[in-house]
Amino acid sequence: MAEAYPVEPEKRDAWILGLRRGVPRATLDPRRVSAWIPENEPDDHGRIHSGLALFLTNRECPWRCLMCDLWRHTLSVRVRAGDLPAQIDQALNESRLAGHSPDWIKLYNAGSFFDPGAVPVGDRSSIARQVQGFRRVILENHPALTDGRVLPFRDQLGGAQLEVAIGLETAHPMVLERLNKRVGLDDFRRAVGFLREKEIDVRAFVLVKPPFLDESEALDWACRSIDFAFDCGVNVVSLIATRAGNGALEELARQGEFSPPRFETLVSAFRHGVEAKRGRVFVDLWQLEQAIANPEVIQGARSHLEMVNRSQRWPAEGV
Repeated sequence: MAEAYPVEPEKRDAWILGLRRGVPRATLDPRRVSAWIPENEPDDHGRIHSGLALFLTNRECPWRCLMCDLWRHTLSVRVRAGDLPAQIDQALNESRLAGHSPDWIKLYNAGSFFDPGAVPVGDRSSIARQVQGFRRVILENHPALTDGRVLPFRDQLGGAQLEVAIGLETAHPMVLERLNKRVGLDDFRRAVGFLREKEIDVRAFVLVKPPFLDESEALDWACRSIDFAFDCGVNVVSLIATRAGNGALEELARQGEFSPPRFETLVSAFRHGVEAKRGRVFVDLWQLEQAIANPEVIQGARSHLEMVNRSQRWPAEGV
């Protein structure tokens, strides 16, 4: 068993990295996306839009967040200039050949789009031109990198609405600090305020049952986190059931500091957000069976979750 999770922030990176041994990293081609998937999502008027989510092959994020397993699908080196535009061309061509005609696009790179070590600055204009035909372009970014560097890209989109996705994770200040994200609630509030002032939409990621919370606390803080995100001005909240798979959470589970959320906790948080009607709230269905404590209930409930994601209405018979 590893030592307890460090109290000192400067020791946490080494603790997290030390627990990766034995956890495989995917073999990826820097000129091809790691995956692309078609999606459907409602806008804030209830109209359903076809979307395309591209999971760009990119370097590992420099922030070593405690709960993150996305590094497993990243490169150990930086991409070269031109690699990301080539990936986007490949994915767009494949999706067209498959018969998809999306009007929204997500460019997720397991990190921050405006990190110059992740997306070469010289590639941003090329990428903006590639996605000009979409009505909405959704990126992910860390609050520390959410500032004036976003604006030139927004201005090159040819009228497409830019949306930036930011990981709030939790509004619990002490748990957020322990997640090693090196961001506080004021940083999140500032980033959202900046984006909304510049007429850029914002999506917040909220974890359901991060480490260090029991089941009842997890539901309470998931609901509080949804409310906090909307208080800050976000347009969308995406709920993510905290999943193991990165080595660190398995160790915290052995130490009694983490267990996956129960399906009922996720559903109750989802219902709270949807019925508040302060903005769109979605449940992330990716790998959901691997992320909750009672996966046997998912098979019968997945279609109901998808229905609520699309309709943004809570069914009378429940989920």
